[in-house]
Amino acid sequence: MMLFALSVSPVLCAMSVVQVLGLAAAGLARLAEGTRHERGCQWLLVVALAAVGGVCGFALQFGPASAAFCAVTLTAMTMIAVFDGGSRG
Repeated sequence: MMLFALSVSPVLCAMSVVQVLGLAAAGLARLAEGTRHERGCQWLLVVALAAVGGVCGFALQFGPASAAFCAVTLTAMTMIAVFDGGSRG
C-alpha cells in the first residue's frame, strides 16, 4: 500500500496554526471568566482576533475558499467569547 505525500505550503500551515491558536484563545477567555486571569485572557483574545483578522486579509490571495475559512474562524472566535447560553436569574 502506498502512502500519499501531501504537498502543503508552509504558509498555509502557519495560517492554520494561527487560527487554531485563535480558537484556543477564545475558549481560554471564556473559561477564565470570573477568575483572576480574566483580564489577561481577554487581552490575549484581542490580540488573537487581530491576528486572525490579519490572516483573513492575507488569505484573500489564496482564493475565496481560504478567505471564507478564515472568516468562519473569526466568527467562531467571536461567538465563543460572547455567547452566554445559560439562564441567569
